[in-house]
Amino acid sequence: MKKSLQKEIYSAIRHTQDSDRAVHAQKFFKTGKGEYAEGDLFLGVRVPELRKLAKAYNHISFKDITHFLKSRYHEDRQFALFVLLLQFQKADSETQEKIFQLYLNHTRYINNWDLVDATAHKIVGDYLSDKNRDILYQLANSTDLWERRIAIIATFFFIKNNDFKDALHIAEILLPDTHDLIHKAVGWMLREIGKRDQKIEEAFLTKHYSNIHRTTLRYAIEKFSSQKRNKYLNGKL
Repeated sequence: MKKSLQKEIYSAIRHTQDSDRAVHAQKFFKTGKGEYAEGDLFLGVRVPELRKLAKAYNHISFKDITHFLKSRYHEDRQFALFVLLLQFQKADSETQEKIFQLYLNHTRYINNWDLVDATAHKIVGDYLSDKNRDILYQLANSTDLWERRIAIIATFFFIKNNDFKDALHIAEILLPDTHDLIHKAVGWMLREIGKRDQKIEEAFLTKHYSNIHRTTLRYAIEKFSSQKRNKYLNGKL
C-alpha cells in the first residue's frame, strides 16, 4: 500500500471517531482485565460509517487488508473484514479460496463476537457450502474462543439453506463449553434451525436436555409459544 493511501484510510476511519462512544464500546465489548476482549481498543466509530468506507476502498489488496486486520484498534479490523467480505461476494472461485484462507490464517485478529458474527457465515460458511467441512470441526475443538464461535456461526449459512446436519453436530460438540459467548451462539443457531423446522430443534433439545446450559436453552426456545417455553424451562418434557 502506498503510504499516502494508508494515511488516507486511517484518517477516514478516524474522521468520525467519538471518545465517549469509544469508552462505552470498551465496556460493552468487555475489554477489561480478565474479560473476553481484554486489551481491545476502540475509536468510537459507528458501524455504518465503517461499511461506507469499506465500499469506498473495496479495491485495496490482500496485503492492505491484512495491514488493517492486524491493527490494535477494533474499528480498523472491522473495516478490513468488511472489505474482505465485499471482495468475497464479487470474487471468482479462486479468489474466494484465497479470501477464505486469509480469513482462517488471521483468526487471532477476528477477536470479538461482532467481528465473527458479521463475517463467519458469509465467508467461511458460504465458501464451505459445497465443500468438505472438516475444518469447522477443527475450529469447534479449538482452545481459542473466537475459533469456536466462528465454527458455529459459520453454519448459519447452511441453516439458511435448510442444511442442519453440521450445525447440529457442532452444537453437540460445543454443549459442554464453559463460555457464555458459546452458550449464546449455540442457542442462536438452534433457534434458527427451529424457525425452519421446529421438530428437528425439539428433537435435539430433548435428546441433550440434561447437558444444555440454561443460557443456550433460553436462546434456543425464544420463538416457542409461552406454554412450550415454560415446559422446557421447568423440565417437563
